[in-house]
Parts: sequence; C-alpha cells; structure tokens
Amino acid sequence: MPSFLLRYFPIFVLTGAFVAVVMLYLKLKREAVVPPPEIPEIVETEIIPEKPALSPLAQPPDWQSLAPFQRTITRSDFERLLTTVFTVGDNWKNYILLTETNAVIKTTDGGIFILQFAEEAVPAPKSWKATSELPAAPADQPLQDLHIAIDPGHIGGEWAKMEERWFIHEGGTPVTEGDMTLAVAKLLKPKLEALGARVSLVRDKPEPVTTIRPEALIQDAEATSATQEPESISRLAQRLFYRTAEIHSRAEIVNGQLKPDLVLCLHFNAEAWGDPNTPTLIPRTHLHLILNGAYNNEEVALADQRFTMIKKLLSHTHEEEAFVGSTIADTYAEISQLPPYVYPPGGSVLSVGGHPFLWARNLLANRLYDCPVIYMEPYVMNSTLDYARIQAGDYDGVKEIEGQLRPSIFREYADALAEGLRRHYSAHRAKAD
Repeated sequence: MPSFLLRYFPIFVLTGAFVAVVMLYLKLKREAVVPPPEIPEIVETEIIPEKPALSPLAQPPDWQSLAPFQRTITRSDFERLLTTVFTVGDNWKNYILLTETNAVIKTTDGGIFILQFAEEAVPAPKSWKATSELPAAPADQPLQDLHIAIDPGHIGGEWAKMEERWFIHEGGTPVTEGDMTLAVAKLLKPKLEALGARVSLVRDKPEPVTTIRPEALIQDAEATSATQEPESISRLAQRLFYRTAEIHSRAEIVNGQLKPDLVLCLHFNAEAWGDPNTPTLIPRTHLHLILNGAYNNEEVALADQRFTMIKKLLSHTHEEEAFVGSTIADTYAEISQLPPYVYPPGGSVLSVGGHPFLWARNLLANRLYDCPVIYMEPYVMNSTLDYARIQAGDYDGVKEIEGQLRPSIFREYADALAEGLRRHYSAHRAKAD
C-alpha cells in the first residue's frame, strides 16, 4: 500500500463509518411509519344469516352526509339520547363505540364513520325551523312562518282491504282508515291555514303516492320470505307495496319537495278485530302520540336504520317532537276526554319524559321524514263508542251518540289537533307588535 494511503487510512475508515451511520439513519427515518390514531376494536355482532343487512327496499345510506354534524353535540348529550330515547337493549354497543372525543360507528360495508364530539353543543344543520327559531307572530296568527305537512295515514279507497285497514259490522258502512284520515286532513288544513301556517297534504286522494305496484315487488318478496308458497309471496309483495314502497315515496315528497318544519301523521288506532267481515268490537278507547325512538336490537343491526337513528339523534328532532307533542297531547285529551293508551311492558317502546300520552317508537314514517314528526293515534276504530261515531259520519254541531251529545269524530280530531298547535305556538313565540 502506498505511503500516502497508509498515512490517511484511519481518516478514510472514520469517514466511511460516519457516512454509513448517516445513511442508515436516513434510511430508517424514510421507512418509519407514523402509527395511526388508536381506534379501539368494535366487537363483531352475530347477525342471523337470513336477516338482510338493510331493511326491505332500503338503499345503502350515505354516511358521509353526516359530516356537517361533526363537533355539534357533546359526548354526554349523545350518550344520553342514544341510551334513553333511541335504543332499547344493548346491541348498539356492537356498532357504536364511544370514546372521550368520538363516536366510532360501523357503516354499511364494514367500515367506520368517526363522529367527533364538541366540547360545547352548537346548532346542528337542518332544513326545518324549531319553535325557538320562529320570529314573532301576530296573536291571531301563531302559526305564521310555519310550514306543516299533513300525512293522512294509509291509502283507503279500493286499496283499503289489501292494506288490512277495512272492516264492516252487521251491514253498516265499511270502516276504512285511509279514507277517514284523508277526511280529517281536509278538515284540518283550512284550520291551520287560518292560524297562519303554510300547509301541504302529502296525499290528497285515496290513491297510492308510489308508482310501484305489488307485482313489481315479487322478487323482493321472494328474497325476504321464509317460504316460497305463491300465496305467501303474493301477500308479502302487497305488504311491501303499501307498508314500505308507499312510505318511501311519501318520504321523498316530504324531504325532497316539501321540506316542512313539522309533519302530522294522521291515524286512527284499532285493536285486533279478527275477521273483517264479522269484526269484534271492544268497550275501550284511548289516545297516544308516537315520537321517533326506541330502536330495538334487530333494528340497530340494520345499516339504514342505524344511520337514520344517528341522523335523527344529531338533528335533535326528538326534543322538538316532545316539546310540541306534549301540548298537543294535553289539549287533545282535554277536548276528547280520551284516556291514555299504555303499552304492555317489554316491547320496543319507551315512555317519553313520563308523559302519559307520549311514546317513542321506531316507525317507518317517523324514521324516514327528516323533520320532527307527530304521529297521531287517537280513538279505537273497533270500540263500541268510536264505531258508533264513525257510523254517524261527518256533521255540524252535535248528535246524541251512546247517550251523550257528541261532535263529529272527524271534526273533533281536526279541532283538537289544531287547538293543540295553536296553544303550543301561542305560548312559545313572541308576539308581533
């Protein structure tokens, strides 16, 4: 080795070692991976194989549409509403994980949506106006600037028998709920307009809103049926038509076209009447109002229902439903003298705030409509008293029915509901000069 190499060899060795160390450091730095935020594991839930991931006729939800709700609700409010209003049972824990700062929610495809909590609640985005957001109104126009949609329940007409909302007793006039709710809606609309509201009817005739017919739902019925008997498949297709496709179409009208501040779903209650040609009449009648909530374990497992439950919770529709509904219920009970209906224990319902007439229950209409929904269930169509009042038809003034002077059941319905709304908004809106 030449003498100059021997002289500088130690320097070459040290320099080479230094370069090697630097290169190794840079290599390790380039290859280092920053670990993602730790998200605790959500336990997988066993779902019965024949149960679909979605409800019948439902489309996969757009989970990213919940993004505007980020940092609008506190963890404590989210958990309180989830556990005391929106769920019965603990199955939600298999789909929603609560951390101190987030709700980690399982989505349709096995992924997750992370909802970030707020330190302090802020107003959530919505298309409807709460009572507190309405401007001052004249004393005689307490519903001014309020858009109300009236949804007459069921269809009626020639469809009443198919939808099992029809019976006839001893040759009397057939009782058809869809026609009765439409009659009430047409009486109610001008009363609410006289109080200043803008009012829309979701349907205005005894015809389906949906263009789908049962025969187009045979394949859907086959996919969800436990039997392949033609008669059972045909009947299931009919139910998908009037119970599901019809309500989906009404929801498209409510959410996409009308965008009201409040929906009034009009129904008449009934108890089991057996053969509709020889129905059983019963001696009792009652009243209750249904608000959205009380999703059971099976419903939470369905991605579309889980999505809507979360959206309803974040939209704070429940608070407005309970606020408006309590005055309506109290007023309706005062005018009609109907006692409260009490659900048997153990079902998928929850009492709302201890109010005797308010119950949380997950129904398709009050789930799919984006704004607050007051779902009315007064009277019992096959009670001896209410049946007699239905047979008397609509009339001015009063008639003696079952030993007492009574107004038309249809006008009492419309009057009591209109008065409940008048009292609520009169009491909770500022008066215009």
